[in-house]
Amino acid sequence: MTNGKRAAFTIIELIVVIGVILVLAALVLATSSYVHNQGARSRAGAEIAAISAALENYKADNGVYVSASTNDPRTQGDPAAYQAASLTLYENLSGDFDNDRSPDSGKSFYMSFKPNQLSPGDQSQPVTFLKDPFGNSYGYSTINSTDPTKGYNPTFDLWSTAGAVDSSGTPDASGWIKNW
Repeated sequence: MTNGKRAAFTIIELIVVIGVILVLAALVLATSSYVHNQGARSRAGAEIAAISAALENYKADNGVYVSASTNDPRTQGDPAAYQAASLTLYENLSGDFDNDRSPDSGKSFYMSFKPNQLSPGDQSQPVTFLKDPFGNSYGYSTINSTDPTKGYNPTFDLWSTAGAVDSSGTPDASGWIKNW
């Protein structure tokens, strides 16, 4: 200090520094959300591949895929509409027909599901559907979507809406993760 003057930051300098910190924090948060969403999409894709492999094993033993004709993925965009077919898929692949989260004795077992793949999250409650990483039900169908009068597809459709919605809040099929 010379001549009685003190060295200090001015209010303008402090405001600039705080503004820069806020901009950087916003960029980090935006990137974090994007990375989290991409991670969930990757996990959903991996889970769909694993469930598809279990379905192929099921078909090898039973001659047909697990039957669930309640959903046409092109006309049903609401994940809540998929819960019954998702539960049927869970029961047949896990061998847990009483939905108590453990395979029933004498039932065929094709896949074990992690607790975070089942809804509800409370492990003491019965399973109600298979849950995707976005918290929605996986969609599953064996209905022939081009002509329902022809019966079941020789294959199956398995999908996640990936939480994608359009501006009106309706699920947006362009962002779905699917096996077809």
